Amino acid sequence: MSKSHSYPAPDYLQLQGLTKVYGERNAVSDLNLSVARGELVSLLGPSGCGKTTTLHMIAGFHTPDEGDIVLDGCSLRNVPGHRRGAAMVFQNYALFPHMTVHGNVEFGLKMAGVSGAERRRRVGDAVELVRLGGLENRYPRELSGGQQQRVALARALVLKPSLLLLDEPLSNLDPSLRRALRQELVDIHRLTGMTTVLVTHDLEEAFAVSDRIAVLNQGVLDQFDTPRAIYTRPKTRFVADFLGHENVLEGRRISTEGTARVDISGTLVEAPSPRPDLVATELIRYALPARQLHIVAPSNESSIQRHAGRSRFGARVKSLAFMGSAISYSVDWQGLVLQGEQTADALFDGLEVGAAVDVSWATDHLIELPNV
Repeated sequence: MSKSHSYPAPDYLQLQGLTKVYGERNAVSDLNLSVARGELVSLLGPSGCGKTTTLHMIAGFHTPDEGDIVLDGCSLRNVPGHRRGAAMVFQNYALFPHMTVHGNVEFGLKMAGVSGAERRRRVGDAVELVRLGGLENRYPRELSGGQQQRVALARALVLKPSLLLLDEPLSNLDPSLRRALRQELVDIHRLTGMTTVLVTHDLEEAFAVSDRIAVLNQGVLDQFDTPRAIYTRPKTRFVADFLGHENVLEGRRISTEGTARVDISGTLVEAPSPRPDLVATELIRYALPARQLHIVAPSNESSIQRHAGRSRFGARVKSLAFMGSAISYSVDWQGLVLQGEQTADALFDGLEVGAAVDVSWATDHLIELPNV
């Protein structure tokens, strides 16, 4: 790899002020991001947020209008894609239909001038790593979608790239196969320790495989953090909305010492301990994840109970939907429609639309939302 510039490299991959403009639209705007060696980072966001454009700039398919891409201390701005040491796995697999599994996996090594004996050894290792042993002589048309995706992954891994780039690699698979290959991807990453950047719009996929997640919003980086931190501490409204925090409780804080109390539509709700910079009477918003909202048979006790860090209120069922292993529902509480989801065996018999119920949640499951 040629060096046009050299930089100190506390992080293995650095995106520095990366910008890409198409016409009057900024596909990516002043993106700054650092990926550590051996880390798996996901670029997450809806269609059109700039994640694939970013990946293609890293790969060398597109040239940034501003900024730089630095890999292991070396600027890649003037380095052509085929000399960057990165390997890409595409959404549509991009296999050669006239080549066998062995031929597809071997192709990049041939182009690199690797000797025959070394090619055979490395192809064998890569095929075994993705669990395709015994299928080396089959053609892509003779393989399932999951097997074709494994071939595409083996073709990238066999090159021992300095950077593995994955562009929505599991999106064409059915849900059960996607989950299985997702775990295999995690296992392969642990075995190889390969620095990996994954593009996905699938929340579950990003949370399951990533060391850190970069959430992009219209070409701008809204948040970059661990999956747990992003879920429990979203920094912008966009991130909170994209995560599906659909139940939003908004009220005024009436105490700031110890456990907070928030006035929501005239009802006092316990909330997590407040940040020290917030003051009493300040408007505040909390998200309550649907899976943390529980409905139970109504009790004869007071309409609100505080015990063991939980709150409990009377409500009425608005809708019920059987989802297989779970039941999705909505309830009317204080004029707010709250969405919930529970396993079918956790719900009491006789539950129906219009029924009076109690809703309950743990105080520490409320997630404070930003105002920006």
